[in-house]
Amino acid sequence: MLANRAPMGFNTWNTFGENISDELIRQTADMMVEKGYLAAGYEYLVIDDCWQEKTRSEDGRLVPDHKKFPSGIKPVADYVHSKGLKFGIYSDAGVRTCAGYPGSYDHEYVDAATFAEWGVDFLKYDFCHFPHAGDCKTRYLTMAMALRSCGREILFSACNWGEQEPWNWMRAVGAHMYRSTGDIIDTFKSFTDIAKAQLPHFNANAPGCYNDIDMLTVGMYGKGNVGYGTACSDNEYRMQFALWCLMGAPLMLGGDLRGMNPFCEELLRNKELIAIDQDEECRPPYVVSHPWVHRTGEVGGERYPFAESQAFVLVKQLSGGEFALAFVKLEEGSAPMELLLADAGIPYGSGFDVEMTDVFTGEKLAPQRDVFTATVDGHDMKLYRCRLVKR
Repeated sequence: MLANRAPMGFNTWNTFGENISDELIRQTADMMVEKGYLAAGYEYLVIDDCWQEKTRSEDGRLVPDHKKFPSGIKPVADYVHSKGLKFGIYSDAGVRTCAGYPGSYDHEYVDAATFAEWGVDFLKYDFCHFPHAGDCKTRYLTMAMALRSCGREILFSACNWGEQEPWNWMRAVGAHMYRSTGDIIDTFKSFTDIAKAQLPHFNANAPGCYNDIDMLTVGMYGKGNVGYGTACSDNEYRMQFALWCLMGAPLMLGGDLRGMNPFCEELLRNKELIAIDQDEECRPPYVVSHPWVHRTGEVGGERYPFAESQAFVLVKQLSGGEFALAFVKLEEGSAPMELLLADAGIPYGSGFDVEMTDVFTGEKLAPQRDVFTATVDGHDMKLYRCRLVKR
């Protein structure tokens, strides 16, 4: 089955935008293997928008840009495959792509056949320049059917930005993952706004179809196509990656793998975090939506609605009887965050304690019961892998 786990890979858009080429894709493929990303699970290498000419051929086919890809797309796909990777490409459900190149509207079947001939394994399918007279759901269904008819297994990554609540129907029309948000940019506010907005919509996540909250910006430090000069800190990048893993979202890298620093390389290959993302039960995190937050650092605090919350606790059930606990603090300043374990389904009367291991440091904590308090720095989080032990 395609996408029996949340897909993992690399996409060109966040860093390179239109500045893509045959050489860049080959270099990135080399890095994915040499730096251990493929071994960590990142198997798809996806070319985003701007790979094609501005017009179709006389027989209605998409044409690769002759300067960027002088030998065409198939030799690039063949090289990617020779590295043990899978190859992805981009198109659009509208008349034009977001950058103004030919879209696949009314060309779904011929484009699917073309992609199959080139050896494509993954299609990112955007939503720009979509006709007002068109029907969003029907057009995504049409491309899904076209891909199923093309004679090659191609993962369908639908990208409609959350239009018409895709978490309610994308699985039914045949998508393997679906973008439910607008574009991410390389700022703390961007990725945390996306995470908070989509936490209520991950119950549709299951093997075969996943809520896609956009490519990661880890390691960009304000540079590149979606970098705006204001870099995230290392702790903020760690939070981003951990939140994507907790939600079971696709992990599509967006930073330049050729220049990734050691901290980000290690983070993106972190086996413990990736295991949480790829857990076979594929359960979304449950929001403990009214945690006690000690704003002053003293005992006591206040509760407030999750929509307004800048600090919250997530509980994610994992296979093997384990679960994850995440204490997330979006505001500035260090403060203790208190969780009544009864809110996580473990009241004192259960007769069980919680055995906890810090995912970031590997530290094992003494068994906890009734109440647990984590001191969390601003723009940071604590994450624990837990299991119940009989008291």
